[in-house]
Amino acid sequence: MSDYDTEDLAAQLASENSRENIKRRRTQRARRRRMAVLRGLVRLICTVFLLVFVGISGYYLIGWGVEAYHDIREMYEAYLVRQEENRGEVDVRFDGYTNVLVLGLDDAVNMDEAPEKRADAILLMSMENATGKVRILNIPRDTWVPMAQGKGETRLSHVYAVGGAPLMVRTINQMFDISIHQYVVIDMDTFEKIVDAVGGVDLYVERDMDYDDPEAGLSIHMRQGYRHLDGAEAEQYLRYRGDDLGDLGRTQRQQKFVKAFYAKLLRVDTLPKIPQLADILKQDVTTSAELFDSVHIGNVVRKLNAQPPRTIMLPGDFARDDDTVWIMDRAATDKIIRELFPSEETEGEKKEE
Repeated sequence: MSDYDTEDLAAQLASENSRENIKRRRTQRARRRRMAVLRGLVRLICTVFLLVFVGISGYYLIGWGVEAYHDIREMYEAYLVRQEENRGEVDVRFDGYTNVLVLGLDDAVNMDEAPEKRADAILLMSMENATGKVRILNIPRDTWVPMAQGKGETRLSHVYAVGGAPLMVRTINQMFDISIHQYVVIDMDTFEKIVDAVGGVDLYVERDMDYDDPEAGLSIHMRQGYRHLDGAEAEQYLRYRGDDLGDLGRTQRQQKFVKAFYAKLLRVDTLPKIPQLADILKQDVTTSAELFDSVHIGNVVRKLNAQPPRTIMLPGDFARDDDTVWIMDRAATDKIIRELFPSEETEGEKKEE
């Protein structure tokens, strides 16, 4: 074969390969265009589906959100109304404190008859929000007071029988001109459960105690000395009134017990018992605190100071014509309130001194 024939054959093969390559490339381009169109259609369908889904879901979600917002707003507004009824207006002077009125009810009467109940123990507990310091003002149950809302005068313990915890809150608010943010009401059965739940309390019983009062359901027989008190014994210790001081002595023992109980609460070995204690509080304790208060209360409790609370008894003296009635000393009480809740002006005066 000549060189020319070889060149012609090579040219022919090259031409055929070129045509095949062109055909193959055209086929590939066509396939890519079809795939691109198909992918575009899929994207379009998915986009439309997504938009429809989001639109429908958004409609329902927005509708649910609006409905939930209105429900929560109504709940909160109702909560504010209840709080206003329970405690009256809150003074901004006390924003730095959480003041809780703790009421212990007697069980000398049928506990199902709410109007018959009396407040046997009355403590105003104040927690300083920033530091966790606790102050407790112990108010003798036989303190003579003018009731709030012009309902006349009576012993403070009887105010609960007249108008329950809300009237107690308003009356004490009126007595001291301070805001009370929450109240807690505990009967004696619940008190016993709480003491037992934390494992009892250790304290020194200052004297032999022998006292019987069938009408009050009391039969107390306890010896002097260091003792570990369970719930029933703690109740007996607190309700004993067989000494010369009567209810005043009871108030002093309440102060002593509160310090011992507070110390027990903050012990490490009490921590595993917190769930049981929480169940008792949830089921058996009446309180004004609600869901909207939980975050604030939790933050305050978390900061509780390890130091024993400062306990103070309401200053005063027995009435001249009735040694079972306690008359508040207004000047001394006002001084204590100023010390417990110093105003900005008072703080400024202290710094200048």
